[in-house]
Amino acid sequence: MTLLEKYAKLAVQVGVNVQKGQTLIINIKAEHYEFARLLVKEAYACGAKRVVVKYGDDVIAKEHALHQDIETFTRVPQWLIDENDDYLSEDLCRLSVYAPSPGLMADVDGEKLAAQAKAQGEALKRMREYTMANRGQWSLISLPTVAWARVVFPELSDEEAYQKLFESILYAVRINENDDPVEAWDKHNHVLAHQNKVLNDFNFKSLHFKNDKGTDIVVGLVKDHVWAGGEETSEKGTTFNPNMPTEESFTMPDRLNVNGRVYSTKPLNYNGKLIDEFWLEFKDGKVIDFDAKQEKETLQQLLDTDEGSRHIGEIALISHQSPISDLNILFYNTLFDENASCHMALGRAYPMNIKGGTEMTQEELLAHNSNDSINHEDFMFGSEDMSVIGLTYDNQEITVFDKGNFVI
Repeated sequence: MTLLEKYAKLAVQVGVNVQKGQTLIINIKAEHYEFARLLVKEAYACGAKRVVVKYGDDVIAKEHALHQDIETFTRVPQWLIDENDDYLSEDLCRLSVYAPSPGLMADVDGEKLAAQAKAQGEALKRMREYTMANRGQWSLISLPTVAWARVVFPELSDEEAYQKLFESILYAVRINENDDPVEAWDKHNHVLAHQNKVLNDFNFKSLHFKNDKGTDIVVGLVKDHVWAGGEETSEKGTTFNPNMPTEESFTMPDRLNVNGRVYSTKPLNYNGKLIDEFWLEFKDGKVIDFDAKQEKETLQQLLDTDEGSRHIGEIALISHQSPISDLNILFYNTLFDENASCHMALGRAYPMNIKGGTEMTQEELLAHNSNDSINHEDFMFGSEDMSVIGLTYDNQEITVFDKGNFVI
């Protein structure tokens, strides 16, 4: 079995965990058509009823952004909404094979990109809620492209850069020549489950983050919050892994109880633009001030998308000493970079991160101080000197992180 075949098996069997009779949607770049064929073959071998492959291309997307007028560019046709609703009527699971193109959209009007993202987010809201509430299985993985590899390893030739990025991705998802990645992920999920249990048992009221970069922020957690990470379970009881790789334990912050300033430690790739060296000032849960050395206007567009984009919906803990962090590679891909660093997300919270959340309406979630938005944008703020102090409901202070790593 080749490494790509192993990857396809892992993505289908452990990532989305396709069940007999299900419909699988695969979103993938056009240049990854050979991998798409492997995924389709594996999905049907697992008993899929139907596999739908949707190809994309960032270079073509840029041409659309440059040349379509704003009305055309932001229009979401009714047939697309109907198509998504039709998929939701089936026993559906989704697999996305993501490969970013960092900086590709640097010369495209940011307001135009933000308007399109908002229009699509609102029109296809039901599909997003299906995913974020774990109604069905979903998974996100990555494969390299030459364009992405050039940004990550600019000192190498195209071929060398592509190969090194490919090897790094396989390492991060625990694939090698000798071992069974399915077994490796079973062990890894058990480790993350134990980590989540320890955090849930403490039942923290808030977490206080500090480092020498200037981060000094207290993040309140909703009452009855749930720490998660690694393997999840769908509404129908099927296990799956939403993110591959993953090293995080994450939960739901209180959208009205975040105070202080946080400094980014890695760039944020948003709509093809790189927001870098930025900070956010929070008061009573809301971003009231911010700055960035690169793409400040893009950061403002993100924050101004809707009311929820100025509040956070996720807080995640990851030791600085972790397999992805130890690679010492800036991937310019949130899926990887977020698993090398503590991070938080501007935008919508995951309903599963509060007890009974997947059965709550959006109004009920808001009443519990969950956050809602069409965005969910993770950014990294962890560092090797990060300290995290957890405050319990009986006002005990517990050291969670010291010098960037878990100590509980």
